[in-house]
Amino acid sequence: MSMLKVDLDLVKKYNIAGPRYTSYPPATKFTDSLKCSDLERLIQENNRTERDLSLYFHIPFCETLCWYCGCTTVITLNHAQGQTYVRYLEKEVAQMARLLNPRRKVVQLHWGGGSPTFLSPDEIRQLGEIIHRHFTFSDQIEAGVEVDPRRLTRDHIVALREVGFNRASVGVQDFDPVVMESVHRIQPKELTEQVLGWLRDEGFGSVNFDLIYGLPNQTVETFNRTLDSVLAMGPDRLAVFSYAHVPWVKPAQKILEQKALPVPEVKLQLLKTVIERLTADNRYVYIGMDHFARPDDELAVARERKQLQRNFQGYSTRGGADIYAFGMSSISQIPEAYWQNEKDLLKFYTALDAGRVPLVRGYQVSDADKIRRETIMRVMCDFSLDYAAMSQRLGIDFLAYFHQEIAELAGFEADGLVVRRPNGMEVTDTGRLFIRNIAMTFDNTLPPVGERQHSRTI
Repeated sequence: MSMLKVDLDLVKKYNIAGPRYTSYPPATKFTDSLKCSDLERLIQENNRTERDLSLYFHIPFCETLCWYCGCTTVITLNHAQGQTYVRYLEKEVAQMARLLNPRRKVVQLHWGGGSPTFLSPDEIRQLGEIIHRHFTFSDQIEAGVEVDPRRLTRDHIVALREVGFNRASVGVQDFDPVVMESVHRIQPKELTEQVLGWLRDEGFGSVNFDLIYGLPNQTVETFNRTLDSVLAMGPDRLAVFSYAHVPWVKPAQKILEQKALPVPEVKLQLLKTVIERLTADNRYVYIGMDHFARPDDELAVARERKQLQRNFQGYSTRGGADIYAFGMSSISQIPEAYWQNEKDLLKFYTALDAGRVPLVRGYQVSDADKIRRETIMRVMCDFSLDYAAMSQRLGIDFLAYFHQEIAELAGFEADGLVVRRPNGMEVTDTGRLFIRNIAMTFDNTLPPVGERQHSRTI
C-alpha cells in the first residue's frame, strides 16, 4: 500500500460514536444475568474441545494517574500491593485450571494494565512460574507485555524475557514535554530510547509504541516532531489512539477541560498527519483502525493472507483461540459467552477467598449473535465479504439474511469506501479508515447515535 491520503470531509461525516468491536455484542451489552453456575457449565462444555488458549492477565497498579487514561487502574505508591495481588492471581489461576482441559495449549499470552511493570522483577518471575506451572505453552507462542518506561529497570526486562515474553508494547503517547506535563506523565524521549535499546538487546522480537492524538497542547507541528522521533526509533508496530474524552466515566479527565484541548479541526489534521506520514514510502502498513505495522511484520502478513483476528487486545494473528482472562476487570471470551471479573479490587479478592469465580457481568451469545459476530469479524479483519463463502461458513443464505444491510452499503460505495459486486464487497484503502462505520451496518444491537456509550469512530 502506498501513502494513504485522508479526506477530512469524509472524516467529519463519519466521525460518530460506535463500538470498537473487540467483541460482538459489545461490552456495553454485558449484564449481571450470567450467574457463576451458568458460567461454570459453559466453561466445562468449552473444555470438551482442545482449542488453543489465549491468556490475559490484568495488572491494575500505577504509581501515578495519567489524566487521559481510560483503563481500569489502582493508583498507589505501596508496592507491597503487587505481592498481594500475585498471591490472589495464583488462587484464580489454580481455581480456573481445575476446569480447563490439560491438553489445551497456550498460543498467546498478554499482560496489560495499569502497568505490569509495577511488579518487581522477582514478582514478575513468580507470576511467570505460576502460569507455566498450570498451563502448557505452544512452541510458537506470542507473548506480549505492556511496559511503562518510567521507574523501569533493566532487570524488569530480563525477568520478562525469562518468563517467556517476546513482544513488548511501550507506552509513549507523545514526546513533547509540554503535552506530557499537561497530562501528568513525565517521560523524556531519552528514557524511551533507553528502554527500546534494552528490549532489543534482551531479544524481544517485536516492539510496539502506543501514541495518542488529541491531547492538550498538541499541534500538527509538535506531533510532527514526535513522529520524527518515532520514525527514527523504528518500532515494529504502532497503535495510534484517538484521545476519548469521557469524563462521565473517568472523572480525572475533567482536569483536561482546563487545558488547551485541540479543537476538532486540529484533531482531524493530527489524524491526517499520522496516517499519511506513517504510510509514506511503505514505512508502515495501515492495518485498520489505529494499528500500523512494518510490511514484513507478522500482523501485516496476516492481513494480506486474510488471517487476522480481533479480540479484546485488538488485532491478533492467533485466530481460533479462547481467551481466559485473570485479574480484576479482565474479560474472557469463548464462542458461547463473554464474562468480566469484578472491577473493584476488594470485591475481586473477596470472591476468590470464598472460592467463587470473581464474576461481575457477562453475556451468553445466541446463534443469531454468532452470525453477526462472524460477519463483523470478517469485515474488520478481511476488509471484504465473499457472500458464497459466508453462506457456507454460517449455514445461511447470506444475501437473503443480510439483504437490508447489504443494500445500506450503497452509501459507503458512493463515498468510495467500499466496492460492491454481486458476489461480495471489498473495503477500499480509504475505507479502512472507516472500518468501524462499515462494520456497524451489520450490528443490530446499536442504540440511536445520541444514546451510544462508545468512543467516536475516528
